[in-house]
Amino acid sequence: PLKKEYGNPLQYSDIISTVEFNHTGELLATGDKGGRVVIFQREQESKNQVHRRGEYNVYSTFQSHEPEFDYLKSLEIEEKINKIRWLPQQNAAYFLLSTNDKTVKLWKVSERDKRPEGYNLKDEEGRLRDPATITTLRVPVLRPMDLMVEATPRRVFANAHTYHINSISVNSDYETYMSADDLRINLWNFEITNQSFNIVDIKPANMEELTEVITAAEFHPHHCNTFVYSSSKGTIRLCDMRASALCDRHTKFFEEPEDPSNRSFFSEIISSISDVKFSHSGRCIMTRDYLTVKVWDLNMENRPVETYQVHDYLRSKLCSLYENDCIFDKFECVWNGSDSVIMTGSYNNFFRMFDRNTKRDVTLEASRENSKPRAILKPRKVCVGGKRRKDEISVDSLDFSKKILHTAWHPSENIIAVAATNNLYIFQDKVN
Repeated sequence: PLKKEYGNPLQYSDIISTVEFNHTGELLATGDKGGRVVIFQREQESKNQVHRRGEYNVYSTFQSHEPEFDYLKSLEIEEKINKIRWLPQQNAAYFLLSTNDKTVKLWKVSERDKRPEGYNLKDEEGRLRDPATITTLRVPVLRPMDLMVEATPRRVFANAHTYHINSISVNSDYETYMSADDLRINLWNFEITNQSFNIVDIKPANMEELTEVITAAEFHPHHCNTFVYSSSKGTIRLCDMRASALCDRHTKFFEEPEDPSNRSFFSEIISSISDVKFSHSGRCIMTRDYLTVKVWDLNMENRPVETYQVHDYLRSKLCSLYENDCIFDKFECVWNGSDSVIMTGSYNNFFRMFDRNTKRDVTLEASRENSKPRAILKPRKVCVGGKRRKDEISVDSLDFSKKILHTAWHPSENIIAVAATNNLYIFQDKVN
């Protein structure tokens, strides 16, 4: 695969916290723990450099969120970008939503390659002229200038979440979006910043009775009235906004019965769903828990139609993963453009791909060691016990500090973006 890597020596603020392609795949946005958004643009293909088409270069960088302090609660609000979601392009400008723990912002990213000259009331430096000295009327003209990419905040949606925002999702009507925190989901109109509608509220009257929290939420890709949200108990609820204004009563409830033979102290923790995604077709939903990825048919609630083991070899390591807090890591999952392959991350900078048609799976590694451009990625294998082959890695030597939590797949091509701590890797299908 073609590969490009972006990253420096590790600083906390540089750790990538979200990755997202826009609807055409021409732009790729990343957010980091320092509150920055970096947008990469795909190179246009030239006649003499056919293979450079897949390369992405920095297009724009801007500070989306700053650290804040909530004086009423004596809490620091981190600037870390939790999620980025693109809006479909309607004109020459691009729009995206970015959120930290408390505030969602709508950003406009636009290009400027001309500047006006020849004002009547200002001189060339921009100072106001004395009206008495103006004897002729000039018509201002637009002159070419070096291309500038500007990012401007168009809307700020604040003060609606008591708890940390974990998801934002743009509705298919492109007029509304939702933001979800641990206990509530709010519905916003893009034009209205001072009011949102609470559509899900699972907060009990007595917080001691709290048994689960919302972990992720997403709108259906085609039906503007339908959305799903997942919980820390491993369940998924599908809601229909036509049924009632407050969607506390779900339309469908997806849950897999627990196998009593696998019951352990860690069962509840590892069953918590860290990500939920509708397929592009809208027929299926995919969920990621600590050890597996599951695909559910919307018409079958009692069990998933497909279950893929991401790193089952860690089942015997859950005790040490609990002690070092890795068991609480929130891995994301993504579909390819045709919903035939799914991808999710693991430890040791490994990421996994599962082909739903052939049932084949592969483990690949995103690391500096094999990051030469155009180098072909070799499949990796983890050895659980017994004799280790030359090309295998022992489960005991996996590096749990190197984890791939965030990935993205180009909407129509086999180009993937993989965030490995503070490095962004872009891989592309091999071009002969």
